[in-house]
Amino acid sequence: MADFTFYTVAMSRGQIARWALHEAGADYDQEVFDWESRPDSFKAINPMNKVPTLVHHLDGEDHVVTEAAAICHYLAETHPDAGLLPQASEKAAYFRWLFFASGPMEQAVIARAMEWNVPEDKSGMAGFGSLDLTLDAVDGWLSANDYAAGARFTMADVYFGSQFIWGLRFGSVPERPSFKAYVELITAREKYREALAIDEALIRAAASS
Repeated sequence: MADFTFYTVAMSRGQIARWALHEAGADYDQEVFDWESRPDSFKAINPMNKVPTLVHHLDGEDHVVTEAAAICHYLAETHPDAGLLPQASEKAAYFRWLFFASGPMEQAVIARAMEWNVPEDKSGMAGFGSLDLTLDAVDGWLSANDYAAGARFTMADVYFGSQFIWGLRFGSVPERPSFKAYVELITAREKYREALAIDEALIRAAASS
């Protein structure tokens, strides 16, 4: 048995977790579903019936990790030799942008896509304020820094960066020079291309079946 079992749907946020698995060099088996074929037994692992879900088989016990951002950091923690954890001077930015992407930014993008309009006088109640506000915040950072933690790629970039990869691809995030430059930088990584090729092959196989 591999160290990890990875439950995913190829065209999903599971692509983020697969990229993280490859960056970490993790030993994993996969269980691939489509949206209609997730077995009822999967709910015993993740009651939300959501992917990605990662199960770490450690010392005779199974440890379940859900939520893509949590999976990313968990893999960095369990594979320290991969060099994906922040150094002391990088921790503030690492955690800031990892959680910003999984909180305010994702909420803002989804709210815009779903046409959920927050009244201006109630924007303070929404954790994201507005999509423009969140994008201005990250634009300011990425205009001055190459990566989420500063000058070096870390695991935070897998999650943070995925928001821009998907956002620019599907038009949910408007193109800005700093966003485009960041996406070009991180998608040139060998492990990104390696992981993406697996999911693209799964998508093609599902489409032809």
